[in-house]
Amino acid sequence: MTQTALPAAAAGTWQLGSVTVNRIGFGAMRLPMSGDGEPRDRAGLIAVLRRAIELGVNHIDTAAFYFSPLRSANELITSALAPYGDDLVLTTKVGPGRDASGEWLPYARPDQLRGQVEENLRQLGRDYIDVVNLRIGGGLDRGTGPIAEHFGALAELREAGMIRELGISNVGPEHLAEARAIAPVVCVQNQYGLTARREDDELLQLCGAHGVAFVPFFAVASGQNGVDEQVTKVAERHGVTSAQVRLAWTLAQGDHVLAIPGTGDVGHLEQNVAAGALRLTDEDLADLDAG
Repeated sequence: MTQTALPAAAAGTWQLGSVTVNRIGFGAMRLPMSGDGEPRDRAGLIAVLRRAIELGVNHIDTAAFYFSPLRSANELITSALAPYGDDLVLTTKVGPGRDASGEWLPYARPDQLRGQVEENLRQLGRDYIDVVNLRIGGGLDRGTGPIAEHFGALAELREAGMIRELGISNVGPEHLAEARAIAPVVCVQNQYGLTARREDDELLQLCGAHGVAFVPFFAVASGQNGVDEQVTKVAERHGVTSAQVRLAWTLAQGDHVLAIPGTGDVGHLEQNVAAGALRLTDEDLADLDAG
């Protein structure tokens, strides 16, 4: 079976600088533990990652601070997928960090970012990271303030060959302009979805104008009753799940928009990837936006 026939390719591809990814990817944040804080079965998580690759997923988003007392996302990725396929793009993020007990550390200084990148390299067993996002905010709160010194430090690591491409996360339009003045930015990763952080509609469009990928996390989050009802209505119309509708809506916001839904369940993974083939009609999109 050719790559183009795999389900993850149904939504098309996007160029992240020097690397090409299918627009449906995978987020590793939920691998170490379930939403209620319970550790997941390791064998099942290995199966999820390997099934993702079988489905054509070639973009995995992770971080060294994605870990629980029993599980590390990076260790799981390495155990499941190394040696890596040539087309697999691994994206990580630096800036925040956690100590061995899981407590958040003070936000990294520019001179500490190299150590964080090296830790990701060690955990993932690679000589370079495909994409490194500068994640703004020590406790993962919304980023504020200038980022030039931190982003400049990562740009130096890119020149040194430790990083292929750079992105930014948890940011506003001013951060994008600041970073682009220093080095190429291939992606912006923010919380965004049908009912999450819609103030970033403008940033999403700005990214598209500059050829920068917009990569939302928590894209399937719900919480607004009117919108939830419309999502259910559209899902029933297509015979799909509400989560699939939310992912399809996200992808419909622009060809430069990527999705990185995460799960620890093979069935949910397959549903998420299948959402890339769901085409919402103008009526669907109007109903969802009106909700």
